[in-house]
Formats: sequence, C-alpha cells, structure tokens
Amino acid sequence: MKLLILAASAASALVLAACAPTETTPVTPAAVEEPVVEPVVEAPVPAPTTIVDIAVGNPDFSTLVAAIQAAGLAETLAGPGPFTVFAPTNAAFAALPAGTLDSLLLPENKDQLTKILTYHVVSGKVMAADLPAADVATATPTVAGLDLSVRVEADGTAKANDATITTADIEASNGVIHVIDAVLLPKE
Repeated sequence: MKLLILAASAASALVLAACAPTETTPVTPAAVEEPVVEPVVEAPVPAPTTIVDIAVGNPDFSTLVAAIQAAGLAETLAGPGPFTVFAPTNAAFAALPAGTLDSLLLPENKDQLTKILTYHVVSGKVMAADLPAADVATATPTVAGLDLSVRVEADGTAKANDATITTADIEASNGVIHVIDAVLLPKE
C-alpha cells in the first residue's frame, strides 16, 4: 500500500508540475514594415508641337515666323491641319531682291504676303517618300489655290518649284515641314 501511495503522490506531483505556470519569454510581435506609398506624380503631358511651335523654336525660321505673324496665319498653322509646309530659311528670305521682304511686311501688303506664304502650304501631310519622280510629277495644289511643282529629280534632289528641299520630314503634331533654300513666289 505504501507503494501505491508513493506512486499516487508521484503522479500527483507530475500533474501539478504540468499544470504549474512556467516561465515564458515574452513574445514581441515582429515589426511589420508598412509599405511606403510613393505619391503618384503624373508626368506632364507635353503640349502638341505644331508647325508654328517648331518654327518659333528654330532660329533659322525667325524671318518666316515674323512673316507668318504679319500675315495673321499663326493661328491657322497652329490648327489641326494636317499641313505640309515648305519653309524657307532666313537665308532664303535674305536672297530676295533688296527691299522685297520689308515691303511685304508692311500692313498694306498683307494680302500679297498671305498669298506668298499660303503658296508654301499644301493641305495634308506629304512626306518626302510621297514625292513623285520628276518625270511623273503632277501639279500639287497649295492653300493659295495655285499649283506647286513638288518632285524628286533624277539625281535624288527633292524640289519645290526651283527651291531645293534641304531638310525633309520635320514632323509636327499637325503636319510636316520641309526646309527649302528659296522663297517660292507664285506666278499667276
């Protein structure tokens, strides 16, 4: 019986030991990194670069820009288009006979200036690859209502009447610019 009491006592001690609180290490919750939310900054949408924007931004076209403004065509050429502009450089305007440009820029000659400038503009977007060969060239109607001879010569030179296209295919949001080395003067 003594053995039974001893066994019961040992079992009770084990049960009590199992139920007794044990020392535990406090559990610190793991640090949770909050995701850093970067503010969404939308890149500014660049304004469309129109034919007028390109001309204004190029110092070689300052005379053309002055003429466009004097003729009141800036708003039209900044419009939706599409337009193809054969754009004379400052050097092309300087090659005109002495006094011609000054005379054209006078308010009383606005109609004549407008006719000359619109003779440099074709409705639609005509890329250099679209220019016909000289032997099959057809007349190209301009905004002025007069025809222009735009073509590629046998030697590969692109021409607008007698002017040479020195730089082709400057794309704008509302058309294309082809730089030319002479001012195109319409013939009635």
